[in-house]
Amino acid sequence: MEVVVGVLVFVIALFAVITLVRSVRIVPQQRMDVVERLGKYKRTLSPGLNLLVPFVDAVRTKVDMREQVVSFPPQPVITSDNLVVSIDTVLYFKVVDPVRATYEISNFLQAIEQLTVTTLRNVIGSLDLERALTSREEINRHLSGVLDETTGRWGIKVTRVEIKAIEPPPSIRDSMEKQMRAERDRRAAILNAEGHKQAQILTAEGEKQAAVLRADGDRQARILQAEGQAKAIRTVFDAIHTANPSQKVLAYQYLQSLPQIANGTANKVWIVPTELTKALEGLGGALGGLAGMAGDKPQESVDSGAVEREAAAAAQAAAAEAEAVNAQVRAAEAEASGDTGAKGLPAPEAIPPSAALGAADYNGAGEPERA
Repeated sequence: MEVVVGVLVFVIALFAVITLVRSVRIVPQQRMDVVERLGKYKRTLSPGLNLLVPFVDAVRTKVDMREQVVSFPPQPVITSDNLVVSIDTVLYFKVVDPVRATYEISNFLQAIEQLTVTTLRNVIGSLDLERALTSREEINRHLSGVLDETTGRWGIKVTRVEIKAIEPPPSIRDSMEKQMRAERDRRAAILNAEGHKQAQILTAEGEKQAAVLRADGDRQARILQAEGQAKAIRTVFDAIHTANPSQKVLAYQYLQSLPQIANGTANKVWIVPTELTKALEGLGGALGGLAGMAGDKPQESVDSGAVEREAAAAAQAAAAEAEAVNAQVRAAEAEASGDTGAKGLPAPEAIPPSAALGAADYNGAGEPERA
């Protein structure tokens, strides 16, 4: 009897514990539990402590209210230019109504996956490969709009749809890589050509500036040289006018410069100026009238014969120098007539000392008259 009573007490205690456990439900945060009573929806348990009628109420589903991320496997999609590409998508969604998510559709996750695949094929099928690769934002917006509209009646909110990868066929990838390599080579060639062009332009500008600077320097140097020569000529001219030399001195300087005029290997024809005889006459007059110049009268103690002899020697030297000049002229004329066959000017005759010093100062024998 005691054993029966003990078993009965144990059964009653076990039943009480089970009843207590089934009547008390603790729901964590961000989760909603759908409760059915006798197979019919009764209420939704909110987070916290909730009491149920034991053996009458039962929890149908536990719905996670947080945003969830689902990555779907790659799906083959055919583009408008008949190329098969593999597209991998990522879906972000959250349950906003646990009752409709439980009773409107049996498996909302599978339904979202299939809806994403079909919508993606419809969108990609209207695009070619180039546009599909460059229009991801447009594809994402279109998918998000279609999925959000369809899943709204299921109590699900699609927050974001992202295309993770678009993989074209291997042959297309090789062609794209070759195209990209050619494009990069073209850009590199253009940049290299532009750099070479800029270098040539800078070099030409540098050479131009250097040439301008050299020309300006040469011009300044020539201007300074010309100014120096002009100043030197002006100084000599002023000095000559200040000294006021006589015609006799100028005639003597002219005779001294005649050999320098005739000297030169490139001289073929030399024209004797008409002033030569006048210069010689002036020199003769200067030497003949040496004793008659103002302040140069011979004194009684001076030997007049020695003075006359020195004048005769100077006249002979001038005549010899004139004869040498005439010989150079004749040689130049002969060389010119031998090269071209043209006749030159007749060579002037040798000037005797009497003509150089003047007929008034010499007698008929070519000797100076005695005072």
